[in-house]
This record gives sequence, structure tokens and C-alpha cells, in this order.
Amino acid sequence: MKKKPIVPKALKKKKSKKSQSKSEKLQLLQKNKQPLSLGKLALPWKTPAVVFLVSLLTIILIVPSAVVVPFMSDNSSKGEAVEKAAADTKIAMGESPFSVEVARASTDKVENVPLETYVSRVVASEAPAEFEMEALKAQALAARTYIVNQLLHQENKDAPDVTDTTGDQVYHNEEELRETMGSDYNKEMNKIKKAVKATKGEILTYENTPITPAYFSTSNGYTEDSEDYWKNKVPYLRSVKSPWDKNTPKFMDQQIFALQEVEKKLGTDLPSIEQLSMEIARTDSNRVSKLTIGSDTYSGREVREALELRSSDFSIEKKNNHLIFTTKGFGHGIGMSQYGANGMAKEGKSYEKIVKHYYQGVKISTVNDAVPTLVSK
Repeated sequence: MKKKPIVPKALKKKKSKKSQSKSEKLQLLQKNKQPLSLGKLALPWKTPAVVFLVSLLTIILIVPSAVVVPFMSDNSSKGEAVEKAAADTKIAMGESPFSVEVARASTDKVENVPLETYVSRVVASEAPAEFEMEALKAQALAARTYIVNQLLHQENKDAPDVTDTTGDQVYHNEEELRETMGSDYNKEMNKIKKAVKATKGEILTYENTPITPAYFSTSNGYTEDSEDYWKNKVPYLRSVKSPWDKNTPKFMDQQIFALQEVEKKLGTDLPSIEQLSMEIARTDSNRVSKLTIGSDTYSGREVREALELRSSDFSIEKKNNHLIFTTKGFGHGIGMSQYGANGMAKEGKSYEKIVKHYYQGVKISTVNDAVPTLVSK
């Protein structure tokens, strides 16, 4: 719509019918005897100029504000919506080929959880959320492979698929994770869910069969051959170097026991501290394979579990009727070291390279391809 031009009132005054003669004008000037003011002479053009300037300032200042403010407001609300969506990455039921029955130790109830949701909560329960993204992806792959392998080899079909303890994989539901993570829940779970979604449906296989993806917290610089801690030799669970663990929080630990306490925990009788003899044999990864203490011999695993040591890589010192156990690493040492995986990720290694380092000779497959019978149930 076009606006009518503003016409100053001064310009609308009618011209006088009779024009004054030059002599009359001179007489008038002589009567007043005052110099003409420039301000008074400017009156006819000053009013339209001021109106014009005010109009111009209005256009410059008010109109852009009227345009920008709604635009910014609309944009900020959209930005907020995007941020909220990013903070709550959802894994829908349709993305999981099947659900997992989880026996809850604290309630004696069974929770039916979609596969990918189960994996995200296991990762959140088993690994620190501050880990590198590629390390979290590797953890997701191990967690998913574990439950798939578990479902394939169930002995009691009437029992729940898995427990929520370290006997299987640690699992906490949303309410429990919100309580432990507190105000960081959305941020941490968003990161973990991204890692799970990035590896959606992927599992580890060896000769086209899902593997037993053992993992643990921290190595002593090497992982362990499966037969040196367990009974069976597993071809993909071989000892490999893991130097990334050495400067991590759980690498070293020390526990002090009274001699009588060690006797009780090992179920044996020991001589006095001065007469006590000890002999240690070690595996290739420097963990204890055998400990002969007094007249009895134990495996490194037996000692670790009886004394609740962090690792089976331990040394023993006698002091003032006490035994000091110094350990390196945290966990059984077989398969993937979680802190080692994070160290590899910090060096720029992908999750594919991480899992193939700790699980020798494996391939990354999908649930649909590797176990179609499980998906079709």
C-alpha cells in the first residue's frame, strides 16, 4: 500500500491575491529596524525537514526491530526444541529385533527390555560415560554380543534370559540410572545412546558364530590367555599388549591383611610370619598362575577371589605379622580392557580396530545375518 506524501502546512497556505510592490517592502523593513532572523526565515522549510528526519529514524530503528524480534523469538524456540531433542536421543521399540528378560536382583522381578535399550543401559552401568565415543561403541558391541550369545545357549528356557549382576552384565533401569547420574543423566545417556545407535544390531563373530566377549576394567599391561584363568582355550581370547592402562585410575592397588585373616580366607594353617615361605609362578602376562604359601598351593584366581583382590597380578610382602598384597590391573584380564579401549580411542583408533585388537580374528556381523533364528522368534 502506497502512503500519501506528507505535505507541510506551510506549503498549503494560499498565496495572497495581491503581491506587494518593491517600495512597500522597503518601507516595511525600515519600520521594523530589526535584522531578519535566519531562524525565522527557515520556518517554511524546517518543519517538513524535521518530519522527514523523524520518519526516517522510525523506518531505520522501529521497522527492523519489528522484523527481527519475531524472527529471533521464533528461531530461539526452534533452537530450544532442537537442543531438547538432542538431549534425549530415543531408541524406539521398533529398532530392536527382540526383547531381553532381565531378572532384577533387588526386586526379584523380571523386566522385559528391548534389545537396544538393554544394551544402552548395560553400557551406562558398565563403563564411565566420560569415555571416548569409540570406546563406548566398542563396549556397546561387546554388550550386545554377550546377550545374543547368552540367548543362543540358554539351558533353562523357562528362566529369565539374564541377571543384572556381574555374573552376567550389570544392568540398571532408567529410574536407577537417573538416581546415580543425577543432573548429568540426559547428557550422559544421550552420549551413550549415540554410541549404541551407531553400532545398532552389530555383534562380534568368530567363524560365523557369536563370540563370548569377555571384558574387564584395567589390564596390567597385557590381557590374559583364556586358559590361564579359565579352563578352556578360546582362539579369539589371546593375550595382547595393552599399554594404555598404566596411567589409569585403577591400575595399582594395595591391600594389607593380618596373617590370621589370610589363614581364615584361604582356609589353611600358616606358620609364623618369620617361618612363612611363599613361592609364586606366573603366566606369560605376568599374572600369578600358582602361589605356594606354607604347605598349600593355590591358583592365582583362587587367591584373588578369596582375598577379593583387584587382579591376579599381585606381589606379596611380609611386614609386622601382616601380608601386603600389591596388585596391577583390575579384573580377570581376559578379552577387552575397558580402560585400554579408551586409551586406544584417545589415540584416534576406531571401535572396529579396538575390538579386533582385543578379540583376535573376529569379524563384525549383524544380528539379522548371524542369528536369523533368534530374530524370528
